[in-house]
Amino acid sequence: MLKCENLFLKQGDFTLQADLNFPKGAVTALMGPSGAGKSTLLAALAGFLQPVSGRILYDSADLTHIPPGDRPISILFQDNNLFPHLTIAQNAGLGVRPVLRLKSDELARVAEVLEQVGLAGFDARLPGDLSGGQQSRAALARVLLAERPVVLLDEPFAALGPGLKHEMLDLVKRTLLTPDRTIVMVTHDPDDAKRAAQHVVLVAEHTANKPEPTSSIFASPPAVLARYLGTGMD
Repeated sequence: MLKCENLFLKQGDFTLQADLNFPKGAVTALMGPSGAGKSTLLAALAGFLQPVSGRILYDSADLTHIPPGDRPISILFQDNNLFPHLTIAQNAGLGVRPVLRLKSDELARVAEVLEQVGLAGFDARLPGDLSGGQQSRAALARVLLAERPVVLLDEPFAALGPGLKHEMLDLVKRTLLTPDRTIVMVTHDPDDAKRAAQHVVLVAEHTANKPEPTSSIFASPPAVLARYLGTGMD
């Protein structure tokens, strides 16, 4: 289980506290007003921001001071982070081995995962030859190939149209969500949370609150979430 234990984060004058667990086998959405600290919390989980105090744990391992690349965590950003000079197969293959000297069985696994995300036959193409949705699929293939037990989604599908975004969220659930994997997803859109997440963590007023069932928190939202949803998306 991924855990924030008495975590205290600070960026400039901004502070955020978090003392919560992210359950395995589920998607947990981080929601709250813009500037409330959703991406700050994600950065700390990924290892890009060191906490002032407290710990980040995964099962029995203390991740607090472990470099990002050594954590059991993959992260998918909004811009997909695809290398423009590498083919789609090579970009995906980075999830297997960063040096890209893949063995035959590993190359077969890359092809299998590309087919799984709907990119069969796109192996030799460059990212610039693909649509935005296809680039998102390639980035998702890399995360799948990394096979890490925690996946962080920093609004990777926010730039896509509603239909394609729903398709990608369904693909995440179908391909990434397993009983042993924890998925944490930043979103501003309640429809995304309702579609993909089993739990919601409300991030507001300098606090990341404990997860609540998605159906419950939207059926009876706390005042700060109700105000946020009442003003529309920002």
